[in-house]
Amino acid sequence: MKMFVRVVILDCIALATAGSVFAADVYPARPIRVIVAYTPAGTTDILARIIGQKMTESWGQPVIVENRPGAAGNIGTELAAKSTPDGYTLLMGTAGTHGINVNLYRKLGWHSLRSFAPISLVAMVPNIMVVNNAVPVKNVKELIAYAKANPGKINYGSPGNGSTAHLSMELFKSMTGTDLVHIPYKGSAGVLADVMGGQISVTIDNMPVYLPQVKAGKIRALAVSPVKRSSAAPDLPTIAEAGVPGYDSSSWFGLYAPAGTPQDIVRKLSAEAARVLKLPDVSQRLSELGAEPVGNTPEQFAAFTKAEIAKWAKVIKDANVELQ
Repeated sequence: MKMFVRVVILDCIALATAGSVFAADVYPARPIRVIVAYTPAGTTDILARIIGQKMTESWGQPVIVENRPGAAGNIGTELAAKSTPDGYTLLMGTAGTHGINVNLYRKLGWHSLRSFAPISLVAMVPNIMVVNNAVPVKNVKELIAYAKANPGKINYGSPGNGSTAHLSMELFKSMTGTDLVHIPYKGSAGVLADVMGGQISVTIDNMPVYLPQVKAGKIRALAVSPVKRSSAAPDLPTIAEAGVPGYDSSSWFGLYAPAGTPQDIVRKLSAEAARVLKLPDVSQRLSELGAEPVGNTPEQFAAFTKAEIAKWAKVIKDANVELQ
């Protein structure tokens, strides 16, 4: 009897191992959906579609981007977190969903790390400060002076409460002593339209959405937000260089799967993401948009996510940001 039980146990282990390997070998066997927790045409959406198209070409299975915006990315993120962990539902997460929201919302139905299996950091994206062409400023120092001369009369837009754009502007306000009025939108596309149209005076948001319109002369760029200049717009100073020493704010985007997704599938997705990001046409496309492709291991991305949670907790505390 003991020998029989031992044989059965060993057979079960062998079958489980074989099944896991088989799952990775045949994956993907059907379409994959990548949830984007924001509106179309924003940076998250753009990156998801670039990656998805290349995965579709490589694997012969459609990789479909599904936009589920709302509640600062929480609606789509929760949907992804509670999806079946089989590799067929992924999330293009962001600094907002996985670095910021966990520090702002106390009753989330998910957690940045416990509810997800990190796959790969896709790209780092500088934020860019832009103004409507009618705003009478040419640089950051002039914007600060203009804002101080008109307290509470200048508005800024963001893709939503708690977004990196929102916190980037609140950090700017706290470091410069300016009084700007926040107008939250449901995505970057709306902010861009209203900056061009004059309904919004200024924003600090993801570069890929705004850079083409800057180059077309439809809006004016003042600076970029990281500690170093962007290769996509090398003539633009950083906000720190332009008059706010110590200012630093960037965005990032990465692929996650629901927690419990088999590790062999997670690693296959990670390897594919890294391959795609090294393709010359993808690298060039991201560079033109102002994004810096990354591609790393699940372990590296997990450590990065943990560090970002701590970083944004400090930004929120220092900027004294509270959601109404």
